[in-house]
Amino acid sequence: MNISLNTRFSDRFLNSESLSKNQKSSQSAHELLLSKKGAGNDYLGWIDLPEQIQNSDLDSYKEIASKIKKHSKFLIIVGIGGSYLGARAVIEAIQNPFEVYSEDSIKIIYAGHHLDADYHNHLIEFLEDKEFSVNVISKSGTTTEPAVAFRLLLSLLEKKYGKEGTKQRVFATTDSSKGALKKFSDEYGFKTFIIPDDVGGRYSVLTPVGLLPIAIAGVDITKLVEGAKQMRKELISETDPSKNLAMKYATYRNSIYQLGKKVEILVNYNPSFHFFSEWWKQLYGESEGKGHKGIFPASVDLTTDLHSMGQYIQDGERILFETVVSFNEPKKDITLGEREGDLDGLNYLNGKNLSWVGSKATLGTLVAHSDGEVPCLELVVPKLDEFYLGQLIYFFEFTCGISGYMLNVNPFDQPGVEDYKNNMFALLGKKGFEEKKAAIENKLKE
Repeated sequence: MNISLNTRFSDRFLNSESLSKNQKSSQSAHELLLSKKGAGNDYLGWIDLPEQIQNSDLDSYKEIASKIKKHSKFLIIVGIGGSYLGARAVIEAIQNPFEVYSEDSIKIIYAGHHLDADYHNHLIEFLEDKEFSVNVISKSGTTTEPAVAFRLLLSLLEKKYGKEGTKQRVFATTDSSKGALKKFSDEYGFKTFIIPDDVGGRYSVLTPVGLLPIAIAGVDITKLVEGAKQMRKELISETDPSKNLAMKYATYRNSIYQLGKKVEILVNYNPSFHFFSEWWKQLYGESEGKGHKGIFPASVDLTTDLHSMGQYIQDGERILFETVVSFNEPKKDITLGEREGDLDGLNYLNGKNLSWVGSKATLGTLVAHSDGEVPCLELVVPKLDEFYLGQLIYFFEFTCGISGYMLNVNPFDQPGVEDYKNNMFALLGKKGFEEKKAAIENKLKE
């Protein structure tokens, strides 16, 4: 079974001329992406990545995971943006949130993705009497949020285990030859894993950035990579824009965008998919939002958010469209029974599976939103497991490259992100930013 894109709730909004024009545009973008001659072509290592991953690479991650589990009950993943979102997306999609951790399992905690003092205080206090290891992920090692968190955790590690013990509990994923974290790791003797030079952070899930922590969490990285390999093969070999899943999605989302629908909501009906949506938002927001254009990526968790955001989606400003990700098979279904007296009025569902009930909620919402002038695309996935997550990751990455080229932007840089960083460095008094600080202070006086 394959992932499919259903357009039944968006077709009526579009005409054949628009679709034909964007099909041709998606085909040209597909060719440009594979030729590696477009903007940002020095960051296209992710395209061939699934085929380049060796079994020996996967075995090394699994071996590290086994070693960590022998002396740690917690792994702290230190990173921000693409340095942690991909791993968290996969881990939280697969793991049972109510699982009681056994002797051979490990709990994943995230740090370095913000600068909140309360969170870091709570984290340090919690870890004082716990056995833990750290996977710090940063190409440069100077990004403020993870650098601050790592400094705090390193101090606690040294206090608990000494410098030699700390060396056995820190794993750095960083640049191959340069940067503060690389230098730091060499001096301390930390085990290091390399982020490829030609792979940007938001496209790095299938590098050690994602695969190492995912393996430590006990998720099957072999199946994850197998899914990505299969999707890569399909998206590269199929040149018909009406049959290629990535070209088809890029065609429809850009056709809908040209109608004035500037916000795309990624919709899921599975709470464990929440952080996959967060990863998706970074991927598309950082890739497409340039030159004062691009589709704004948002997300909702339904049916939960139907009782909070549902009113706006149904009746608010008509700038929205949806991509609904649904899974055909639950990991384990529940059959509803009958109760005497039928006080809750649910006996009419006697004998029905909960997944069936959920599917009707999904369909009913699609009909309502479409009637409310919200075009809806349906991305139908056979089931939520490692194999299909690998397919989804590669599909969204590949489509993002095509869609970015259709918008005539570079989907592989993020110049706007540097603006806030430079202002922050200046206000913090970092050396070399004195001129910038003076300019900001003058602006604040105006």
